[in-house]
Amino acid sequence: MVATRIAEVGEHFLVGLRPTTRLHERDRALLGDLKPAGVILYKSNFRHDLPYDAWLESHARLVEDIRAACGRERLLVAIDHEGGRVCRTPPPITRFAYAMRWADHAAEVGAAMGRELASLGVNLNFAPVLDIHTNPDNPVIGERAFGTTAKEVIAAALPFMEAMQAQGVLACGKHFPGHGDTSIDSHFGLPSQELGLDRLNARELRPFAAAIEAGIPMIMTSHILFPHIDPAQPVTLSRHFATEILRDELGFGGVTVSDDIGMGAMNGFFDAPEAAARFLAAGSDMLMVCSHFTDSDRTRTFAAAIRDEIDQGRLDGEHLARSRKRIEALLARAETNPVRELPGSVLQAHATTAALFDAQTAEVV
Repeated sequence: MVATRIAEVGEHFLVGLRPTTRLHERDRALLGDLKPAGVILYKSNFRHDLPYDAWLESHARLVEDIRAACGRERLLVAIDHEGGRVCRTPPPITRFAYAMRWADHAAEVGAAMGRELASLGVNLNFAPVLDIHTNPDNPVIGERAFGTTAKEVIAAALPFMEAMQAQGVLACGKHFPGHGDTSIDSHFGLPSQELGLDRLNARELRPFAAAIEAGIPMIMTSHILFPHIDPAQPVTLSRHFATEILRDELGFGGVTVSDDIGMGAMNGFFDAPEAAARFLAAGSDMLMVCSHFTDSDRTRTFAAAIRDEIDQGRLDGEHLARSRKRIEALLARAETNPVRELPGSVLQAHATTAALFDAQTAEVV
């Protein structure tokens, strides 16, 4: 009965797996009980000690087990794959440099990334980065952004998005409403920005507005506090941002997903399970809970709290129905990409498309 209750709201969750290359039994149980709309893969979910054909075989088993455990006809298999250090996959998957280094070749890189990710069974990439690199002291964005102006970001992000999606991999723009001018890494603390809405409209929101007009299907919200706009809640939990700005002002009709709520910026905000219901009530659709920063089994209590709020009439049924409809529309667009080996000639051609990254990628995640 408990599993049935949480599965009734499973579409509102995206789960990050434990750091294993075979489906962990606790993950198998969680996916079976919750039936989330999607999972996200990290570096630790791939074998980095095997040649291509061997790690791909291992990966195919993992994807098959994930799909079987979730039991959904349609499932989001997501990854963070931007270039630079934000690369989870082993060689010979192409390790492109940071986005700013190949902004002039964004369409070509988008097509290459899309083809390679689709060959891994991935159908959702948390890219493009729509932040603008405006603060040289920013510890988390920097050259992950396509440029230092809204015009530069728009000019590269939209062709990247379109080319990647043409290969069967959905795009997710991030980190709404803009993370480029912060000086704190939200993985470890909560950034606070003194910008007002006029400043956001003049700069940070412009790439998001352009991506929305171009039909981007998903947007990730950021863990940032804007005290002049919403002094009480960070963007993740703010109705002002998720509904009034993103939906009412910018006209976004797609799915919104949180950044991982286990990150340091969210310390204290999701201690009470009811916070998951407040997240949905604010206007967002999917809560991301990953095992790297927190215990992903927390999704059980989050989902149970959502069900309780529905039963008590504190979560509006029509509001949730609209959210569910958005998620179902996204799932309907998501390809079920088969895991398959790409010819060496294709990968060699991709490696000549744009600048590559030869330093260490993210150590754990």
